[in-house]
Amino acid sequence: MKFLPYIFIFIFINSIQLVKAQDRNTFEIPRSNVIEIQDPDSGRVYPLFIKLPRSYNKREDKSYPVIYLTDAWYSFQVVSGATRFPMNTGKMKEAIIVGISYSKGSKGPSSRIRDYTHTEDSSWKFQTGKAKEHISFIEKSVFPFIEKNYRVNESRTFVGNSLGGLLGAYILFTKADMFNNYVLGSPSVWFKDNDILKIKTDPNSNKHKVFIAVGANETIQLDSPKHDMVKGAKELELKLSGESFPNTKVKLLTIQGANHETAFPTTAIQGLYWLFKE
Repeated sequence: MKFLPYIFIFIFINSIQLVKAQDRNTFEIPRSNVIEIQDPDSGRVYPLFIKLPRSYNKREDKSYPVIYLTDAWYSFQVVSGATRFPMNTGKMKEAIIVGISYSKGSKGPSSRIRDYTHTEDSSWKFQTGKAKEHISFIEKSVFPFIEKNYRVNESRTFVGNSLGGLLGAYILFTKADMFNNYVLGSPSVWFKDNDILKIKTDPNSNKHKVFIAVGANETIQLDSPKHDMVKGAKELELKLSGESFPNTKVKLLTIQGANHETAFPTTAIQGLYWLFKE
């Protein structure tokens, strides 16, 4: 019985070591952290995933462009991994990556459908049509926080996929100067009978670069059972190439062999490389 205290001590010490080992085995994206920002209008709280460039702490004299992502839980990991090698080797300009996640307490589909759609559609299970409010949150809360706490320059890039691509198109047609560059992956142009293409746009003579990409298989005949995403991407390119955007450079990439589930990683790296290549 006199050895029991020592046995308990042994078990306790080993338990601590196991916890430490588990901590060591947890993978984290280098130079990244998560902060939370509250939308003052809706009261909803949104996590921001933030990754700094490798040179950030060594180059205190340098400011950086910012890449803003929708669907952060998915896109942040993809973009962080895909840009790591080209940025670290000098093939691409370094940038701060900011992923805007879904509102806390809500499931991803409900948050993104609400925030990324620009008009109400009662046929949907989840709430729709709050893109204008979400854009206001990004402009009035996210931008000021990033610009106050990090060394950033005036260059902002938007990256969105699917409904996130629809959100990006809506920003282009209503507040184009929020971002300098846009990467729109498989944009959901089809939402509410192609309503996005019916928006009347004021002429914008400022310079923008817009990269649109879609999987070649994102058609009704091949893979997408309800929507021809390839047709939608081409129609969006045509609208952005019109007289309302005389100084906007648009590039459309059709990704061979890709469908809606697999196109985004290629969209992200090819689009960002087009924008940031040295």
